Amino acid sequence: MDRPARVVVLVSGAGTNLQALLDASRGSAYGCEVVAVGSDRPGVHGLERAESAGIPTFVESLRDHPHRESWDAALAKAVAAYEPDLVVLAGFMRLTGRAFLAAHGGRTVNTHPALSPSFPGMHGPRDALAYGVRVTGATLFIVDEGVDTGPIVAQVAVPVEFDDDEATLHERIKVAERAMLVDTVGRMAREGYVIDNRLVRFAT
Repeated sequence: MDRPARVVVLVSGAGTNLQALLDASRGSAYGCEVVAVGSDRPGVHGLERAESAGIPTFVESLRDHPHRESWDAALAKAVAAYEPDLVVLAGFMRLTGRAFLAAHGGRTVNTHPALSPSFPGMHGPRDALAYGVRVTGATLFIVDEGVDTGPIVAQVAVPVEFDDDEATLHERIKVAERAMLVDTVGRMAREGYVIDNRLVRFAT
């Protein structure tokens, strides 16, 4: 691209991954500009982070819609208003649906705190501990119709220590996940990427 990639970030909570993206995007060489931040919940700290940085925000709450399909369509429209090249789900705790994927599929990424396809769902660190694996990690993937099932863009390994509990393991995963997210989103913007079946390749 001859301009920074336009990125919309969706959050549901504190926005620590958002903040990492904001910090990285201040450098002209990073290749991305966060043009809007949206949430499914009003008043979350992630929105405050965006507002403090002078970035437009929006809220599309599920409870304001009669059913999930209308919410999904409204979210897709709200995101589309900012003409994003990439959409980053950064701690966004809702599953997107058909309308959203029809509008933004192939350029929406999400993270998962496990090495996919292992331990999908809400409790990746807990499930990794219960299974007794010695290595887990984090995955960045292209969002599809499933739960943490999309084509993998990047992964990072995190050792499981013998004295780990869910909280300590998850915290170390989040640190590695954040670095992976920032690095990989920058590469996607600067280099471009192609999706061939389930294989994601950087274009350069």
